Amino acid sequence: MSEDKYIKIITALIAQDTEEEWFEFKENRTEPTAIGEYISALSNAAAFHKKDFGYLIWGVHDKTHKLVGTKFNFRQTVKQEPLEHFLARKITPDILFLFHEVTIEGKRIVVLEIPAAAKIPTSFETKRYLRIGSSKVNLVKYPEREVALFEILRKDEPRIQDVEAEYQDLHFERLFTYYAGKGIELKPKTFEKNLSLRNKDNKYNLLAQLISDDSRIPIRVSVFSGNNKASDLFSVKEFGNTCLLLSLDKVLEYGDVINLIQADEKNRVSARKDVPFFDNNAFREAIINAFVHNKWIDGNAPMITIYNNRIEILSRGPLPKNQTKEGFFLGESIPVNQKLSDIFLQLHISERSGRGVPKIVDVYGTEAFEFRENSIVVTIPFNRLRTKVGDKVGDKVGDKVGDKSPLNETQKKVLDEIRSNPSITHQELGKILGLKRTAIQNNISYLRNNNYIKRIGSNRTGYWEVMN
Repeated sequence: MSEDKYIKIITALIAQDTEEEWFEFKENRTEPTAIGEYISALSNAAAFHKKDFGYLIWGVHDKTHKLVGTKFNFRQTVKQEPLEHFLARKITPDILFLFHEVTIEGKRIVVLEIPAAAKIPTSFETKRYLRIGSSKVNLVKYPEREVALFEILRKDEPRIQDVEAEYQDLHFERLFTYYAGKGIELKPKTFEKNLSLRNKDNKYNLLAQLISDDSRIPIRVSVFSGNNKASDLFSVKEFGNTCLLLSLDKVLEYGDVINLIQADEKNRVSARKDVPFFDNNAFREAIINAFVHNKWIDGNAPMITIYNNRIEILSRGPLPKNQTKEGFFLGESIPVNQKLSDIFLQLHISERSGRGVPKIVDVYGTEAFEFRENSIVVTIPFNRLRTKVGDKVGDKVGDKVGDKSPLNETQKKVLDEIRSNPSITHQELGKILGLKRTAIQNNISYLRNNNYIKRIGSNRTGYWEVMN
């Protein structure tokens, strides 16, 4: 069955007047490195021409397309390593290329079936190749074709303007107010089209949900008393569940609150020097980048965590496929969410100059960035000044709760649940803790009256905020 399949494929290909860019005929020996380059080139060419596979075929004359047979041995070794293993080790990302051997008209034919590139171009030894006409070329020398290939591959990825919103009962009063505050008038009849808030099925999309009055997407800042998550969780600040633009402003304002000003008395002659905990411009750029480049289609918001010595800002998703680390640090921005980026640009929240990342690098160096498999983390360290030996200026973030009445064990459990889920209801607390409604109400009242928590918004749609 498998042999019949490949005989039909080969017969169809040799019937073509000329070789196409997604298949290649050879007669006999091909160097292992050249085979690897062909795998990259034919895989990318197949994607370019919207084919499922590319093919490298031995035993066919490349000019006449006549069957000549081949002695090519795909079971050979390369420095005692099997050829297939050698190739698989050097091809990225991993693709399931397969060698097949068939006989046609008494001639031995070998066909290498190569899956088309998906999501990102196929590389051999970190280099991307492509077929242009009958030539195998390094893709980096043809930037326009490289961009075109990335565009073809990107079209398969969902975008925030394509994904249907989880909710369709959306309102945009806060969006209109925000635009007005920036001196820009939104037209009620055209803003949905101009901002691309509906998908091709005329449904509100994820972008619309993100900037709606009630986005139902939490954006939280977690504060720990120590330098890791094993330390006590002091509070969880909720800034989401509203228009993303307002959430962004709230997070930036909170950064101003925690950015304590320290007095540097060292070598003082006249006026003292005020030194902030961290560079505010770098913090601002890191937060804006996290919001605009976050992979929202995965359903998760950026994660902001404050420790006693640093702030970590995590955005979901890796670098874009056509973004290199070198270009990233140089400020060659490639937006993950183009339509959201357009809104940020229109409102002058961000700019096209690409200065955001270089600003962070200028202050904290490239080591401030950590590239993980599915996220990017920016670390903003605290610049603590020391006065007398052993003394630190300023209390640790989250160390002090203030003078409050002590909590019993039940109240501590209620507070812990609220920290974990600021939107938790009385009924949910009762089920988790095994308490009746009256007991929950009494403990909530105690926490509110003693300034441990406060209610933000209405009882139905609001949330709890744990107080410092």
